Amino acid sequence: MKKLAVLMLSAGLLLGAANAEAVDFKVKGSFQFVMDYVNGGNFMGKTRDGRNVQGQQWAPSRQQRDEFESVQRVHMQIEAAASENLSSMLFLEIGEQRWGMGSQGGAMGADGNVVKIKRAYIDWIAPNTDLSFRMGIIGIRMPGFCIDSPILDTDLAGLTASYQFNENVSLGAGWLRLYNDNFAGYADGRNNAYMDNFDLGFLTLPISADGIAVTPWFMGGGMGPNSLRAGGTNADIYTFKNYSIQGLDGLSARYGLFPAAYSTSRGNKWLSQYSAMFWGGITTKITTFDPFVISADFVYGNVDNGYRALSRSGWYGMLAAEYKLDWGTPGIYGWYFSGDDNNPNNGSEALPYLATSNNLNNSLSSFGYRGSPLVGGGKGVLGMNPNGTWGVGARLRKMSFLEDLTHTLRLHYFGGTHAPGMAKYITGRTTLDGSGREVTRNYKDFNIFGTYLTTKDQGVEINFDTQYKVYENLRVDLELGYIHLWLDKGTWGRYENYAGNTLNTKDAWKATVNVIYTF
Repeated sequence: MKKLAVLMLSAGLLLGAANAEAVDFKVKGSFQFVMDYVNGGNFMGKTRDGRNVQGQQWAPSRQQRDEFESVQRVHMQIEAAASENLSSMLFLEIGEQRWGMGSQGGAMGADGNVVKIKRAYIDWIAPNTDLSFRMGIIGIRMPGFCIDSPILDTDLAGLTASYQFNENVSLGAGWLRLYNDNFAGYADGRNNAYMDNFDLGFLTLPISADGIAVTPWFMGGGMGPNSLRAGGTNADIYTFKNYSIQGLDGLSARYGLFPAAYSTSRGNKWLSQYSAMFWGGITTKITTFDPFVISADFVYGNVDNGYRALSRSGWYGMLAAEYKLDWGTPGIYGWYFSGDDNNPNNGSEALPYLATSNNLNNSLSSFGYRGSPLVGGGKGVLGMNPNGTWGVGARLRKMSFLEDLTHTLRLHYFGGTHAPGMAKYITGRTTLDGSGREVTRNYKDFNIFGTYLTTKDQGVEINFDTQYKVYENLRVDLELGYIHLWLDKGTWGRYENYAGNTLNTKDAWKATVNVIYTF
């Protein structure tokens, strides 16, 4: 009786609100089901001490999973539009739910508690202007025509604005709050929420004309010394301990903003002041010679963490060319990311990045670099993005010879851009740099967070993905992927105090079936 009264009261409130002012509600979403088999996800058949590696061990957060798993997830988007100038969006995510896992509601009896707010924001336009705003928990992605952004592509809290000057030029700007009020203070309770905000601002200038689109962009801001820390003892400020408040997809900010290993003459100095950072880039798409299309991206980034040894700066460039045919779109592409030198005392020379957990349309790869997988185990076994690598490849996208059936084939050869000398510090074989300074490790192996590849390491990846449109709203995908690494045994074979060559490499491959119902 009590539940019925609550329901009737809720219905009355909704009806009253509807009568007060008409609001147009729209609901859309998807049910996503994944059955996948992933083998060799960490590229080692045995651990360093000779034990067989079990399960997928997919790269982004080193979660050890079964080689075969069934997973599901539900997305629900509810839009409430008061007018063409004012609307809101609530994006709910239910899952992921691994079939059979009780804590996720996938075991017998179900009743899991896995409902999450993925996005929640309002859109509004300033009266009598072309200035529009979006504020709340939003999805944000820095510009890129070749691939999804290798810098920032995720959900976070922020305020964005855009102004349309004319049909060819617009301006975008925003303030993003990545972290704040998460630091629990030291073990004695001091400094709770002290200097732990992480804020960024950005500007984009999309320009289009006949046959060409160009977007220069800039992003910069500051990170408090406690922004990525959950808490701990005073001694923890000198290490990477308690860097645990980041999300499901792993410690992206930790690995993307700091060097793989560092040394300093001041002892184990850690952050004591705000870190300053910026990124700038330009992305271009040329369609003048359509159906021949050329895309190009360039990005430079710098992070000053207060000490030279802890700082990071680097760049990335990519070029892609495609030719649209009636039956598909063949193309070629090449990319290059800067890499570390062999000196752990002068900071990192790799491009810094933040989080790229929403790269679900990445045209580069559907296995190695988090491409189209939904919730399966192949979430980027090489990494969240191609940072620290170079590569060349060819693809055939959207091949179709039968109605409602399309295919995508990708093949690329790649290698690392980091100096081989850095591996001895990462693996712990050498604990002091050339000047006798102690080295602190962020990465501890070639596969600790994705892969850390040197100029002596190469690999090849093949993807073959098929989509079948069963009905207007039902799609079945089959994704096949294979990756082989040629790791240099002289570089990675020795590890800490293990004698001899203990590197036991293994190929990675996957077979995934996705069933997606959209409404």
